[in-house]
Amino acid sequence: MSTSADIVIPYITLRQNEEAESFLMLCARMEDDRQSRLAYMDEDREDRDLHGVLWSRVSQSLGADRLPTGDPRWKLVHPSRQRETMLRLRCQVCFASTKAVRRQAPEPAGVLFLQTAQSDLGKPVRTWQPPVCVEHAQLAAARCPHLGREGHVALLARRYRLYGVIGTPHALACDGVRVLAGNDTPIPYGDPRLRWFLASQLVRELSDFEAVDLAELTPAT
Repeated sequence: MSTSADIVIPYITLRQNEEAESFLMLCARMEDDRQSRLAYMDEDREDRDLHGVLWSRVSQSLGADRLPTGDPRWKLVHPSRQRETMLRLRCQVCFASTKAVRRQAPEPAGVLFLQTAQSDLGKPVRTWQPPVCVEHAQLAAARCPHLGREGHVALLARRYRLYGVIGTPHALACDGVRVLAGNDTPIPYGDPRLRWFLASQLVRELSDFEAVDLAELTPAT
């Protein structure tokens, strides 16, 4: 989290001076199994996650405290910071660990996620909204364009496995690499389409959760 002129800027928000890598740096690479896949020309191990999926490169502007600096681009999310908060279950606003919360003892504790009010809450729910701490849940709902426009529902989840990613599909063309039309449908890990996919957000699958009132929640001790 950072503050500019008393405005709290969520950790995952993209900043004005952070830019995506040039499309021209993408190429096709032949793997040991003799299949081609999307790659960066100067790729290093940080460009892929543990499942081998290539991630969108976007520069980061960080201060001495290792927190983002610069004016916010409110409608955009930084891919690396979204991935980091989702992977480590950190608050998308302040980057603090999302301590397990509960409504009241002796109910089991869980981790808090926010979804749009129009979400289908049939189980499981797949989300690319990183978790939030109790303190910043209302702020996260107000700062997110989708949640602010469509309303939100709070989900207290007790199972939240990594599912896959959303991003942009690509294909091999006669003149190199071309971008394909995509959408926000999550692609599960293990899907062969991920060989030619540039991920931008990590997705978790919530399979044990309940809708809760934020006012009722307290950190579990």
